[in-house]
Amino acid sequence: MTTSAPEPVLPTARVLTVAGSDSGGGAGIQADLKTMLALGVHGMSVLTAVTAQNSLGVQDYWPLPVEAVSGQFRSVVDDIGVDAVKTGMLPTAEVIETVAGLLRTLPPGVPVVVDPVCASKHGDPLLAADAVAALRELLLPHATVVTPNLPEAVLLSGLPEQTPPAELARALAGTGADWVLVKGGHHSGPPTDLLLGADADEPLAFTAERADNRHTHGTGCTLASALASRLALGDDVPTAVGRAKDYTTGGIVAGFALGAGIGPVDHLWRLRPHL
Repeated sequence: MTTSAPEPVLPTARVLTVAGSDSGGGAGIQADLKTMLALGVHGMSVLTAVTAQNSLGVQDYWPLPVEAVSGQFRSVVDDIGVDAVKTGMLPTAEVIETVAGLLRTLPPGVPVVVDPVCASKHGDPLLAADAVAALRELLLPHATVVTPNLPEAVLLSGLPEQTPPAELARALAGTGADWVLVKGGHHSGPPTDLLLGADADEPLAFTAERADNRHTHGTGCTLASALASRLALGDDVPTAVGRAKDYTTGGIVAGFALGAGIGPVDHLWRLRPHL
């Protein structure tokens, strides 16, 4: 009597990024997959847009048809499966609506990290004006964690620019996201990120020293992808945020010049001493 071979055990978690491509390799899908590899998970991708982008900025971008977005998602999830999802650049309301519908089909318990990308490091818009409401109303209710920087938190909350970060976090906690992480990199002084659970009274603070390095392209993508990777590996949200911030901070410190403008964070900074 013959016995069938046991099913192979996956050596790591599976993380899917749904985001735009950065032709310069510093942000977007490229940064996401580098981060996932550096943190030891298997990264997979659904492209939502193609950008012409370099260290000087975004020259142009082209959203993909929603059929292409849906087809990529179903191809990966239905065959390979997924342990966490990270979303990034979702350029139009139609794409956001499509992605929100796809997220509803995930198995219960799969964490979703929403990086509400609205503009590039240089301030180039990456989100259509009419898509902000769709992002807030359709996508954030699916988020385990939403990770806006301060300008994005202001835009999504509709509050004034001078609103304190803790109030921004409380406003966004009412959108349906389980946790809100308002990043503090746009503030002067040490960058402090505030994490607020939907049922919490006070946020948790995560602080790092500010690096004297202007080469920070891809920080938001990197942090969100690191967070999704750690959640896929079984961390609770506060632990995952702390570990993701540590990884991203190291990448910022080691960021390097590339091209004539702002270079990327170094996704392989932990390996450099061994190269």
